[in-house]
Amino acid sequence: MSSRSESPNSLLEGLKWSVVVMLVAATLIGNYYYSDYSLLARVMVMLVVTVISVGIALTTERGRSFDQLRKESWVEVRKVVWPSRQETIQTTLVVMAVVVVVALLLWLVDTLLGLGIAWVVGA
Repeated sequence: MSSRSESPNSLLEGLKWSVVVMLVAATLIGNYYYSDYSLLARVMVMLVVTVISVGIALTTERGRSFDQLRKESWVEVRKVVWPSRQETIQTTLVVMAVVVVVALLLWLVDTLLGLGIAWVVGA
C-alpha cells in the first residue's frame, strides 16, 4: 500500500489544495466575467479570496513548512550587514571606473584589429 492511501491526512491535504486551486481559478474567471463591475469591488473580492486561499494553504503540511522557511529567511535577512552609504557610493564609483577602462580597452583592441585586417586585406 502506498503512503497516500494509508494516511487519511494526505487525503485531507489534497482536498485543501484542491479547494485553494478552485478558489484561485474561480477568482480569476470571476474577475473576467464581471469585468463590467467596479475595479475596486473586483480587487477587494480578489484580496479577500486570496487571504482565504493563503489561510487554507497554510493549514497544510507544505504550507506550514513554507511559512517556517519564510520566518527563517527573515531571521537571516536581519543578520546581513548592509553597507553604509559611503561604502555603496565608493563601490559604485569603482565599478563605473572599471567599466570605462574595460570599454576603452575593448575599443582600442577593436580599432587595432580593424586596422590590422584593413592592412592585410589592402583596403
